[in-house]
Amino acid sequence: MSAAPGVALAFAAAGAVGYGVSSVLQAAGARRAPGMLQTLRAPAYLGGVALDLLAWLASLAALRTLPVYQVQAVLAGSLAVTVVTARFALGARLRGGDVAAVAVTVAALGVLAAASGPQDAATPSAATRAVLAAAAVPVAAAGWAATRWCRPSLAGAVTGALAGLAFGGAALCARAAVLPARPWRDPAAVAAEPLAWALAVFGVTGTLLYAYALEHGGVGPVTALLWIVEVLVPSVVGVGLLGDTVRPGWGAAAAAAVGATVAAAVALAHAPATAAAAA
Repeated sequence: MSAAPGVALAFAAAGAVGYGVSSVLQAAGARRAPGMLQTLRAPAYLGGVALDLLAWLASLAALRTLPVYQVQAVLAGSLAVTVVTARFALGARLRGGDVAAVAVTVAALGVLAAASGPQDAATPSAATRAVLAAAAVPVAAAGWAATRWCRPSLAGAVTGALAGLAFGGAALCARAAVLPARPWRDPAAVAAEPLAWALAVFGVTGTLLYAYALEHGGVGPVTALLWIVEVLVPSVVGVGLLGDTVRPGWGAAAAAAVGATVAAAVALAHAPATAAAAA
């Protein structure tokens, strides 16, 4: 299943907005509920979870057409959405540096939109697809080992980075998977695709590790590490192994835009509004 580039970019942007707003909705639901069970039943929290799912589906749709580096950078822009939304919905403080980081994010995403030329469908070799599918196992094993034996002072950073690697692996699987044009009409073909299973393993691993990382580390450092790994690693793999391309003459601009997006995400990860949304 693929869409026109403009439609796919709209899916990626919708995913970023969904992730950003869902964080604030879940935080608002948790603030208003007196305990965990009440939080899980709070309408705002449930709305945030539903929006998370829709954002994830939108990102998968975008990855069927757009290069991994572009989609992952757009999704990193969800932190800008979180910061702005938390400012108005939660009354969180917005610093001058946060405003600048939001502006950098918007500008960088505009450059990426211009730099991404027409993309062919990803056609990785059988060996590449096998490696991507098999990689879900060692990443999950490394995450399990980190939760068991990592020193407490490093647990948040290590599991946060591994969560980013897992989410990046899920993005690569979504880009490389061979699926029917309308996968919802042929679930048997989806179930027969090893990368679909690997995507699920990567996604569950990333979700669990990110939750663990937030319990054992500060939200700013953990989220910054997650986005650094989640954007940079799959972007390099996508260009090197999956045939993702950049519009001729735009290579340096695209690389700079990806770097600027990551830098802005790191800055926004330490914003008071981000901490408020993750409280």
